[in-house]
Amino acid sequence: MSRQQIALGRVLGIPIGLDYSWFLIFALITWALASSYYPVEFPTWAPAMYWVMGALTAVMLFVSVLLHELGHSAVALRFRIPVRSITLFIFGGVAQIATDPPGALAEFLVAAAGPLVSFTLAALFDGLKGLAPAGGALFGLLEYLAYINAALAIFNLIPGFPLDGGRVFRAIVWAVTRDMRRATWVAAMVGRGFAFLFILYGVWQVFAGRFADGLWIAFIGWFLDNAAAGQIQQQAVQGRLAGHTVAQVMDPHVPAVDGTMTLQEVVDGHVMRTGDRAFLVMEAAGAAGLLTFHRITEVPRDDWPSTAASQVMVPFDRVHSVAPDTPVWQALQQMEQTGASQLPVVTEGRVVGLVSRQDVGAFLRTLGELGT
Repeated sequence: MSRQQIALGRVLGIPIGLDYSWFLIFALITWALASSYYPVEFPTWAPAMYWVMGALTAVMLFVSVLLHELGHSAVALRFRIPVRSITLFIFGGVAQIATDPPGALAEFLVAAAGPLVSFTLAALFDGLKGLAPAGGALFGLLEYLAYINAALAIFNLIPGFPLDGGRVFRAIVWAVTRDMRRATWVAAMVGRGFAFLFILYGVWQVFAGRFADGLWIAFIGWFLDNAAAGQIQQQAVQGRLAGHTVAQVMDPHVPAVDGTMTLQEVVDGHVMRTGDRAFLVMEAAGAAGLLTFHRITEVPRDDWPSTAASQVMVPFDRVHSVAPDTPVWQALQQMEQTGASQLPVVTEGRVVGLVSRQDVGAFLRTLGELGT
């Protein structure tokens, strides 16, 4: 879990995190509900009740968002698609699905699951509202949750990537063209079109005097445009790496350190002198594990002189690796899934190199310079 997130626990084995930006949107939603929505809809409530219900409604809104993302994640897991985490943040929530779906049908069902959950929640809250005393606090809470879940589902069904509707659209184009990369590009371009419409509408709202609403709508459009542009860039990178293997990208130089060396000795003698950031840890029987720069920095600096490399290394039975003939894009996806910055390249039980994100970046720059 990132240092910019608060871990909330696990659901279905998926880590749930709260980004610090969530507190800003929580405060804004609470203020908007307590100062505008609830006083207009329920003018007879006590003043303090507006703030209590505003905060409670904001919490329940994000519970609804979490259930929406869990809908995506549950279907993804049924298709054996790994889900790295779910994060609640200023724009709602996002499930970090580690790999592309295996086919158009899987993409369609994973994408449709979230809006289906939101529509189901809207119907549930609307039904429960009829059982609550009209005008009361519970009635007000259920009425708003029914409305906001329906709005969430409808908004997400806009057919522009990366919204759920855009992913449904991508699945349909994928099924027709049999080309996921082309389908992603088409859906992302449509997504950018909707994003620009959001930005234009937001600017129009600002000039019409509705500054806060317009700014927020334009901000959402900007976010959607950046997400769609990121998908287009990812497709370009994937296309450029097509046909290239790890053997072409890896660094065959694999620095090694003795397992008895202290972290201070490793830093002074290797990291600072050569700039290497990953090392094979050698013991009597041969290579025993991998020591990375990240693992070193996790140890307090005062403990470096007394901590051996073998105490901090990742044992080889827990190290993710790739073969020399692995496609570079597949290696990048594996790094993304595992959170690793580099992977050992192994053939016939022997480490023959290291491939890192930096190596891939340098390879892409070289391809660009060559015009390939």
